Amino acid sequence: MTGLLGAQRDDTPLLAVVVHSAFYVLLAASLMRWLIRHGDSSSTPVIIVFAALLALSYAMSELRQSHRSAWFALLVTAWSVLVVLAPSFGWCAVPLVYTGLRILSERVAVILVAALTVLVVWSQVRLAGWLDPNLVLAPPAVAAVTTALFVAMRRQSERRAALIDDLVRTRAELAATERWAGTLAERQRLAMEIHDTLAQGLSSQRMLLQAADRVWDTDPRLARTHLRSAAAVAERDLAEARRFVHDLAPADLAAGGSLAAALRALAERESTDTLSVRCHIEGSAGPLTQRVQATLLRIAQGALANVREHAAATTATITLTSLDDQIVLDIADDGRGFDPDAQTDRAEFRGHGLPAIRARARQLGGTCTVESAPGDGTVVSVVVPLAES
Repeated sequence: MTGLLGAQRDDTPLLAVVVHSAFYVLLAASLMRWLIRHGDSSSTPVIIVFAALLALSYAMSELRQSHRSAWFALLVTAWSVLVVLAPSFGWCAVPLVYTGLRILSERVAVILVAALTVLVVWSQVRLAGWLDPNLVLAPPAVAAVTTALFVAMRRQSERRAALIDDLVRTRAELAATERWAGTLAERQRLAMEIHDTLAQGLSSQRMLLQAADRVWDTDPRLARTHLRSAAAVAERDLAEARRFVHDLAPADLAAGGSLAAALRALAERESTDTLSVRCHIEGSAGPLTQRVQATLLRIAQGALANVREHAAATTATITLTSLDDQIVLDIADDGRGFDPDAQTDRAEFRGHGLPAIRARARQLGGTCTVESAPGDGTVVSVVVPLAES
């Protein structure tokens, strides 16, 4: 609460200056009135001392954060003595009410205001010498209005502080959520890149090294050919790893090559003694963004990795078709196929194969469909609107 009141005090510096100035003006006026009318009274030294004590305690209650309540208690005591000795000092009650409402809790401050009001009414009636309705009713009315306004301001400040706290907390939670979402997105990107490039390359290297091992003694020349091919795959995968770590384009597109050329090069690399990969380009789409070209190439790489690892196919075909409002990428194979509805929970269909292809298609605003049946091969079709490319 102290911090809140301090914040409230900082929000109304002009009001604080006005109230403080009014207190010292009223104090000086009350003291001058006493000196003019009762300067030769024996109570004058006492009045001057308590007036000085009142000025000092008021300043200390405003300036000192430590022992503030003690200074305020001394302030109220000095004022009460002055009002008893000189009723004209009752006008200083308005700044005291303001200070009490700021320093004390709401309940204690209201009780103090009521007590100060009673003392002011008593002193003014005693000063007038007769029961004046204006003197009896005006001070309570002023005190009530002042208290109501200040309590309303305090509660509004509390609500505003609570709202600000909620806003700060919500922003912190939102920032944490965004950081976590960014982390998950980056993990997904790396997982898809690894599946479509490094995992595919490592699988090719394994097959080449196994083939070299089988003919190492009988055909050393062919074995060396397989080793050189494995080294070339490793070199290409190393370049791919460096590029996707930095979120760059695939190596086949880095030199400014077209998507069609990159797909043809992919088909040529993936063709082996047991798998023939063909590439068909139909139509001519306008210039595609680097993001779209890279994503479609990654989709083709991931689909061919699935063909090689799961389909047991002998042929696969990559078809890129450019239509008026969309571009279609199909990867078909003549492998053993599967039932997409019944087989999606099997272990070989888990991971980052088809889920990664679907995720990449959604990133481009497109769709991915899989057509397959046991013994009839598989067709993976990705459709991307040209407006997204």
